[in-house]
Amino acid sequence: MPAPLRERRQNSWAGTVYREFFCRLDEEPVTVRSADEPSRPNVPVNVLVSLELLKAANGWTDDEMYNECCYNVQVRYALGSRHLGEGYFDLRTLYYFRERLARHMQATGENLRQQAFEQVTDEQ
Repeated sequence: MPAPLRERRQNSWAGTVYREFFCRLDEEPVTVRSADEPSRPNVPVNVLVSLELLKAANGWTDDEMYNECCYNVQVRYALGSRHLGEGYFDLRTLYYFRERLARHMQATGENLRQQAFEQVTDEQ
């Protein structure tokens, strides 16, 4: 990408989301492990949580969000992807992540997604 376009992208809403949300998000508290196996999602948690933010902010359906994530250079930049070939994941990964968050909330009463947003906004 030519330098003027890179600079414009960095100064756009995508750069702001990347710097002020994506990079500030502490993944560890939001990482919900399955009870049976000590594993993490195959996609970084800050990507999944940031996608939820972008989906809500733009009123996207899951399919629209996924298409934006796959093909929109600004969305990919906001999610930390710098190359089109990196960061691919199946939409099911997000569904499984949501399911783990919901199970955790039912079991403990903790809303980890809300805590993540509060952590970022408190730092700002």
